[in-house]
Amino acid sequence: MSLILSKLLPPFFYPLGLACLLLVMGLWALLIKPKERPLSVTRYRVAVFAMSLALVILVITSSVGFASSLMASLESQFPSLADGQIPLTDAIVVLGGGTRPKIPPRPWYEVNDAGSRILYGARLWKQGKAPLLIVAGGRAQWLGEGGNPEAEDMAAIAIEMGVAKAAIVQESKSLNTYENATYVKEILQKRKLNKILLVTSAWHMPRSVAIFRQLGIDVLPAPTHFNVVKNQNDKGFAGAFFDLLPNADALRQTTIALKEIAGWLIYRWFGWA
Repeated sequence: MSLILSKLLPPFFYPLGLACLLLVMGLWALLIKPKERPLSVTRYRVAVFAMSLALVILVITSSVGFASSLMASLESQFPSLADGQIPLTDAIVVLGGGTRPKIPPRPWYEVNDAGSRILYGARLWKQGKAPLLIVAGGRAQWLGEGGNPEAEDMAAIAIEMGVAKAAIVQESKSLNTYENATYVKEILQKRKLNKILLVTSAWHMPRSVAIFRQLGIDVLPAPTHFNVVKNQNDKGFAGAFFDLLPNADALRQTTIALKEIAGWLIYRWFGWA
């Protein structure tokens, strides 16, 4: 039940959902009133305030500058390392969230925006950074994410990239980051391992590292899937102007960053991170 609530309630506190709630509030103040009475000043002010606030929220959170700043606050905490700076470890752990299952009409397993997680994890294994590649992630059927666990997706993609099947361990029960860490710890303990390279999206890394370390695992961050890059501000006047306009991808990035910050605070509250 707690997992369902964690998926159901938060969307109404993120920019798009919150703006929709405010718009509904404004329309309710304008339209839902006794027929025999005129619209009161109070209702009119409530409607104007709610709709104006919804507009402000959407304009700010869908701007590239705001989204980039918020995302950079997460991604900058664990910078990427050059190949020569990455040490050898006991295992490489890749967290799920970057694949789609092999369900028709898809001809095979697919990667989404975070698909570089498994691509980078496989690359690290091929570089000899660890003898074991642990892929972690189940799939919540009730969210409409039918098909096989994410761990199976990642294993198949890794094998296609040249990772030995015998070197891959699938953790297919977890449905969130805390469960990722908990089940991975069980795998490590059975094999008497502890030092890992953790691969996940750069914005997801701060919370992930905190959870794994809280469980006593020796974690070395290996972030990938960076949204904010160094030359992002070198766009000239025209680029800067267009960055001020509402942008759907910027709104998505803002939502991801806010969700991650909220998740980190909740995990700290429960003592998981």
